Formats: sequence, C-alpha cells, structure tokens
Amino acid sequence: MGHYINPEVDYSDVVFYKLRCLPKDPSAMNNKVHVDETEPTGLEEPPFECRDVVIKKDKWVTGEYDVKDVMLGRGKFGEVKKCTEKKSGRMLAAKFIEMNGPQDKKEILNEVEIMKHLQHPRLLQLYDAFEKKNCVCLVLELISGGELFERVINDDFILTEKACVMFLRQICEGVSFMHSQNILHLDMKPENILCLSREGNRIKIIDFGLARKYNPKEDLRVLFGTPEFVAPEVINFDPISTASDMWSVGVITYVLLSGLSPFMGDSECETLSNVTSATWDFNAEEFDSISNEAKDFISKLLLKDKRKRMSANDCLEHQWLRRSLKREGHLPERSLSKKRLKKFVYRRKWQKAINAMLALRRMGVSLT
Repeated sequence: MGHYINPEVDYSDVVFYKLRCLPKDPSAMNNKVHVDETEPTGLEEPPFECRDVVIKKDKWVTGEYDVKDVMLGRGKFGEVKKCTEKKSGRMLAAKFIEMNGPQDKKEILNEVEIMKHLQHPRLLQLYDAFEKKNCVCLVLELISGGELFERVINDDFILTEKACVMFLRQICEGVSFMHSQNILHLDMKPENILCLSREGNRIKIIDFGLARKYNPKEDLRVLFGTPEFVAPEVINFDPISTASDMWSVGVITYVLLSGLSPFMGDSECETLSNVTSATWDFNAEEFDSISNEAKDFISKLLLKDKRKRMSANDCLEHQWLRRSLKREGHLPERSLSKKRLKKFVYRRKWQKAINAMLALRRMGVSLT
C-alpha cells in the first residue's frame, strides 16, 4: 500500500518564512515568553480588504510591485520573495510558481480559486496574481513569525497545556471556516501552521496547493498526503470528507503535547500500516502530566471510522478548548517537556532536506 504516497515527494513542505520567532534584542532573549491564551479572538482586522483576485495576463508583477532580493523560502514550486506594492507601500510576499505543463497550470488555477473563498483571519490571504509564459506569481499576505513548532521549541518559549489550547483553538477556527466553504485542506501538518508575527500568538494555516472543493453527495478520493498525518481513508483510497482533515488535527495535537508522532514506524510501510489500523496510545511518560480533557480531545479525532470523528465545530465546543476560554476549571500550567518535540522538528527538517536533494537529482541538477 506504500505506493499511494510517494515518499520522495514532500508535496507541500514549503517553508515560506525561515525567520526566528523571537526578538533579536539580547535583553529580550533573557526573558521567558509567556503566552496569553486569550489574545486571539477571531475578531482581528483582516490584513487587507476582501479581494476578488483574477490572474492578470497582460502585465507582470514587477509593474505593480517592487520585488526584493530577500528570499523568504524555496520549494519544488519555485521561490518566495518579499515585495512592496508600489501604490500603497504595503509589504507582501511574492510566490513564484513554475509551470511545466497543463497539469501544473490546472493545479495553480485551482489554488487561486480555493484561496478566493478562504478570507478568514486564520488562513493565509491571497492579494494578487500574475501569469507570464510558464510562470505564475501569487502575491500573498506577508507572514513573518515562522513555523509554529519552531517557535514553541525555542528555549525562551514556555510551552504549557494552556498554550496548546490557544493554538489548537485557532487551528480549529481556520479549519471550521474552510469546511463551511466546502473546502478540504488535505495537507494539515505542522509545517503548514505559521505564526503571524514574531511576538504575537496568532497563527495562520498556509499552503492550499492540495486543497479541493468538496461535495458531500459525491465520492472524492485522493492519492496524496504526508504519511505521518494522512487519514486512513486516504491511504485506502476510500472516499474522503471534512473528517479527513480532522484526523490530521488530532495528530498535530498529539505531537504538540508530547513531541511524539503517534503513527511513526521504522519504515514508511510500517507508518502507513499503523495509520490504517489506527494503532496508537497514551502510554508514553510524556502524557502523564497531560489532562484527561486533552486526551479525550485526541481520542475523539483519531478514530478509524471517520463518521465518528469530531468536526471542527465540535472541537471548538469540546471542554478542553472551552474551559480555558471561559475560565472554567483548571488546566495544568506546568511547563511541558520539549525534548521530544525538538527531535521531531529536527527530524522533519532533515527529511525535507533529503527530499529536496532527491527532487533536484531527478531534475538533473548538479549538487556540486
């Protein structure tokens, strides 16, 4: 069954922003970062007005934007650079995507169409789009806080269960909105959750290159995903649904709280086998200090039967996410060990580097 997911293609492991998540001021580095779990409210001002983006073919991005030499990220698609809109001075990100055939163009058009329907504070926003010959440029909201997991493993960040609740609440808000628009993300994983800024606690879900419109009356099946986070029905090539994203949210929650990957095996086949059998547990000592509510939250997502999984709205009503919000009861405030989480992040980065090297070799690019 391993052929369903190509281990050499990390389909959307695009890290837009490699910036550190903490201030560079040495005095600030001496202080631990305490998280105010009530900061994000869902009522924040949008980064810019709602825009009905149409791909411009009669002009190129450099006509309306000053594209900087500052590289924000690079992936199999191309590269991302900082840019500034000439008429407003607004700072944004320009994502250049190479098109090598009709299928590439179809996927890019799908991504643009998907993003036009995802205008929400928890989701990366599309600002403009251009096409020229075999290249498309998407102008996006600028996000400068780096990956969420990279931020929380920093020695100066205090990771508590309350902080996890705050982040998961935001993730579920974003996923809930996607699903309300009948859109499936289909690649929810830590690398696709970024911090909006270095100092704040707001997150953004990114990378809608694999997202699909979903009609509950039709059978939608896909053959892509990331083995550690993909739902059993994807591996089995069964019909997928909004519940497929929720499985991935369950895996992200498990990893964030413990640093352990619930389905990771010694080989890809073993990982996929663990996923399809829904084999996992809370036996690791890292869960000894985790609340029962958090475990219940995970248990209601990592269910093999997708019909029994919580929806994103159910998650937002779950006691674990609501108790801190309402100041009801008590969530453990002790710091969680980040030793395992650091190893998880470093392993994922190593995998991405290997995948990138293999991709370059397949394209005939010399590495010397």
